[in-house]
Amino acid sequence: MATKAVHDAPATETSAVTSEQAWRALTKASFAVVSYVTPSGDPRSSGVVYKIVGQRMYVGVAPDGWKAKHIAATGRVAVTATVRRGGIMSLVFPIPPATISFHGTAIVHAPGSPDVRPIIGELGSLIPPEMRDHAAIIEIVPEGSFLTYGIGVSLKEMRDPALARAHAPV
Repeated sequence: MATKAVHDAPATETSAVTSEQAWRALTKASFAVVSYVTPSGDPRSSGVVYKIVGQRMYVGVAPDGWKAKHIAATGRVAVTATVRRGGIMSLVFPIPPATISFHGTAIVHAPGSPDVRPIIGELGSLIPPEMRDHAAIIEIVPEGSFLTYGIGVSLKEMRDPALARAHAPV
């Protein structure tokens, strides 16, 4: 059976999410799924804890781990960050998180790299002080536009994809 390629839906969203709203939501959140392709062409994704500094996403990883090796091979990633919604209600009701997705370029910095030394203090608890000289840092630079779901809309509006979806320039 033939399969059809899936493409992004046309931009018919009615909500208006700004770049600033998307960056603010990314800065408040801390968990994302990073997808990449292995050197052999297999798709992979990994959950990561991240920190936003400026308009870049930083992830600390083991220098000899799969993420560091595979992401360095192509330098291309897709990211979906989850943004908790619903406050106290989310503890009682099954309220899904909002999401922000984007693609970008990823640079894997070796442990102790002088390229990330100026911002290492801003990464705070992402990398404990005792690990700062031993962790590789993945720097992700978003490109194009953010695809958001549930950002800048009420919880009720999140139930309607036409209202909950939006694009915002990076």
